Parts: sequence; structure tokens; C-alpha cells
Amino acid sequence: MSLKLAHIQEPIKEELKDFEVHFKKAMKTKVALLDKITRYIVQTKGKQIRPMFTLLSAKIGGELTESSYIAASLVEIIHTATLVHDDVVDEAERRRGFFSIYALWKTKIAVLVGDYLLSRGLNMALENKEYQSLHIINKAVQSMSEGELLQIEKARKLDIAEDVYFEIIRQKTASLIAAACKAGIASTSKDQDLIEKLGLFGEKVGIAFQIKDDLFDYGDDNIGKPKGIDIKEKKMTLPLIFALEKSSWLERRKIIFNINRRNKNEKVVKEIIQFVKDKGGIEYAREKMIDYKNQALDILDQLPDSISKSSLNDLVEFVTARKK
Repeated sequence: MSLKLAHIQEPIKEELKDFEVHFKKAMKTKVALLDKITRYIVQTKGKQIRPMFTLLSAKIGGELTESSYIAASLVEIIHTATLVHDDVVDEAERRRGFFSIYALWKTKIAVLVGDYLLSRGLNMALENKEYQSLHIINKAVQSMSEGELLQIEKARKLDIAEDVYFEIIRQKTASLIAAACKAGIASTSKDQDLIEKLGLFGEKVGIAFQIKDDLFDYGDDNIGKPKGIDIKEKKMTLPLIFALEKSSWLERRKIIFNINRRNKNEKVVKEIIQFVKDKGGIEYAREKMIDYKNQALDILDQLPDSISKSSLNDLVEFVTARKK
């Protein structure tokens, strides 16, 4: 069954409208150029998956509070800041089908906009004395930076083992989704066990989410056309790591040479993608994604039944079944 976001959002439909108001207000600035850029960001925003995790998690603890909206806005602003910086690092021209800030305003402005968004989010939390949310989100930002640098370090040698890969995606992607869930429930509940449980739930979802993203790069009948972007950027993701582990020394040497020296050649990239498929890398990664998805759902099963819990369950299914 294909899950629709509108159905998943039903328990927080009105709250999402209120969140939009909070988010747009938080993005306003008196600097004309910056205001133009932030308005462009608001207009080209994505599905807002992380604020949804924040608000639905908050609902598990009770009715939403002002702290819940601040937490959701903080999560989305920080996420946006990291995307702006990521596009500079990756020299990415497109984001969500639109031109990136990097493409439109170039490196210097993109870096400064990312810095502004980061400081704006943190300052918003301080202005409202939301110290718990600030602590949760700031820890995630640190993890995300460490994960990105670890990935860059390992990309130079192409020697990422599976355990290192999982540490990278835990830090890079899962930490912010975990923080979104944790900050959400912390805005409506003081139950530390529940807060930690939702944080762990978010981490498991985040790992499954990133593996799904990695699978997009290779494509198949279920996922779509292969892109090979990770190969061109020398990113060692789970399908490739598994395939290399199942290879002979000679096969491994050839593939690593091609990734290092010929990773811009479309024919070579297609050959690497086919190699990964032939070695079972796609199936293995999908199995791991399903395993982490099920771990997340097992944590949810421990919570009392509610409409919010049901929507969180559907949101997990949505992010691991999405087509883009």
C-alpha cells in the first residue's frame, strides 16, 4: 500500500500550519540579500520530514507547546544550514530539483548563509530559553560535522569497513533525526526513559533513511534509474562496501583503481554499478535497511497506542519506501 504524506500528517495537520508560521518568522531578516535567499529557501523546502518527526514525537507526550514549535523550527533551520554547506562541499548545482544556494549565489555567500542559519537557529533557542532543545540539537550538529569529516578522511583511502560506514551515517544523518524525535518528546514530557527511547527510535530510522538514500545511487526496478553520484564523489556506501568484501583481491584492486582514477567516466561508473549488483550489494543493503526499520518499529511497539504513534509508524514506512 502506498502511503501518502497527507494521511500521515493528519494528527498534526493544524500544528504543521502553525509550524509554517513559526518557521517563516524565524527565517526573516532585515538584510535584503539574506532575506531574498531565505525566502527562496522557504519556497523550495522539501517534505519537512524532520519537523514531522519532531511534532509527532511531541504528541506522544501530550498536547503541543510553544517549545514543540521552537524545537521543530530549530531542527528544520539546522537541517537547512547543513544542506547549504553540503552543497558547497559537494559543489552541487541542484537541490530538490531547484538550483542550490551554491549554484545561484556561489561559494562565499552560500557559506555565510549556512553560518547565518546555524547561528539563527541556536540564537532562537537561547532567546526562548529552550536549553534542553539547544543541548539536544547542538550535540547532533557536532556529530554531523564529525561524521562528514570522517567520511572525507576515509574517502581518500577508500578503506571504509562496514562498521565505520555505520558510524559515519549514524553521525551524519541519524543524529539529526534522533535529535528531532528527542527534542519533540522533551517539549511535552519529562519522562527521561521516554525521551531516550524516542531518541533511539529516531537513530534507527535515520540509519534506515540513509541506506535508502544510498540505494538510490545504484537504482533497480524498485528504486529507479542509477545515478552513480556517490561513485563520482568517491563515497563508499553500503552496497559498494559489501560488494568489495565479497570480491577477490584482483577485483577489489581494479574497482578501487577505477573509483580513484576513472570515476568521472560514465561507462566506468555503469560498470561499477553492475559489479555491485552482481555481488549482491543491493540486496544486502536493502536487507540492512529493513532490519533497522524493524528495530525502529519495535521501539514504537513499546509505546501506548495513539493516533500519533500510528502516524510515526506510517512515517517510518514512508521514508523507507519513498521513490526519491
